Amino acid sequence: MPQTTSTAGRKARQATTASFIGTAVEWYDFYIYGTATALVFGKLFFPTASPTAGTLAAFATFWVGFLARPLGGLIFGHIGDRVGRKNVLVTTLVLMGTATTLIGLLPTYATIGAAAPVLLVLLRAVQGIAVGGEWGGAVLMATENAEHKRRGFAGMWVQQGSPAGSILATLVFIAVGNLPDDAFMTWGWRVPFLLSAVLVIIGLVIRLKVTESTDFEKARQQEDATPKIPVVELFRTSRVLVLLGVGASAMGISSAYFTNTFVLSWATSDLGVHRQTMLDILLILAVLQFLWQPLAALLAQRVGTVRVMAGALIANIVVAVPMFLLIATRNSTLIGVGLALGVLTGCSYYALLAGFLSQAFPVKVRYTGVSLAYQLCSTIIGGSTPFVAQWLLTRGAGHWPVVGYYITLLLLTTVCVLALARYRSGPRDDTSGTDARERESLPTVA
Repeated sequence: MPQTTSTAGRKARQATTASFIGTAVEWYDFYIYGTATALVFGKLFFPTASPTAGTLAAFATFWVGFLARPLGGLIFGHIGDRVGRKNVLVTTLVLMGTATTLIGLLPTYATIGAAAPVLLVLLRAVQGIAVGGEWGGAVLMATENAEHKRRGFAGMWVQQGSPAGSILATLVFIAVGNLPDDAFMTWGWRVPFLLSAVLVIIGLVIRLKVTESTDFEKARQQEDATPKIPVVELFRTSRVLVLLGVGASAMGISSAYFTNTFVLSWATSDLGVHRQTMLDILLILAVLQFLWQPLAALLAQRVGTVRVMAGALIANIVVAVPMFLLIATRNSTLIGVGLALGVLTGCSYYALLAGFLSQAFPVKVRYTGVSLAYQLCSTIIGGSTPFVAQWLLTRGAGHWPVVGYYITLLLLTTVCVLALARYRSGPRDDTSGTDARERESLPTVA
């Protein structure tokens, strides 16, 4: 029976709300690991290394989560394209919450020796697998239940999960950061991880009430709409889209880890900025991103998705050098201004990325396509960002090599966004599965 307009609208709102809240919980889990990496993991899990080597080792464990994300994208993308989106999202939320809570209970090197960093790496890998399946499914649940003209805006709410998770993570770390150093290093850092168990229960209650996505239900009724091996079908029909999707996601994934992990570590160690001051700055930036992203989505509805994305990326390139110069002053106000320049320009593009990617792939391989493009980028580019930036910084040439790396990622992202938009707007093979109505909804360069 066809859905009424009110029923369809209610279903779309429920799906968007569930996607936003669940994604916020998952990003909270991911961000607290990044913050703990910058502040404590090097000292607690790699105490026998020098401070610099310990920081690099901690950043390497951070990268492990990103190395595991494509595996999660493949596993859960396969299930999501074969069975449906909803059950996958419940599973990934439980998996992430369990791994995060166990990190909060993990003994350190002083207690169990080398087993501590090994267990940390294993739990970080589980986090990566969970997030690898989460993001694509949340994007699809929100966008596939929305009207075509509102899919970009629905995708934006999934992207709101990132600053919302960051706000929550930073608030919790600010609270425990007020503890004396001994208490913070002993048990205070564990509190944000243990809180994850409560948040997961809240997310589960909301997600279990959501029904399957509209697009998937329609596609499942068509003959041969569900491929036996989605990843094979994906590379047979849409491999160029995957490659361009990887590049188009580069700065969307990297920017948060430049700010929340690398800059946090750089400022609190080499620049001598107090830990609590930097956490306060990160909180303000996350609130700024949360407020700004809906405005970017509304602007895109008026002038075009690709125009806003490309314009934001170009503006980010322009402010890159001033941003790093302001950070290097060691002045907390100027550091906040510099980072705000990067956040305002970068999140204008990031807000639209989910909707942009979700409409690039045909329904029958969409979960696998979106997940693989985004998560391959996270492995190759995003997760390595703090490690590469820290390595460049320690080579003795100051922060300028890091600036060059930052701008290179922005250029790559801009080129791939424009190329993906132009490729999608051109002739498409009928086997792609993209129908006429979908093509009309795809953002173009024009």
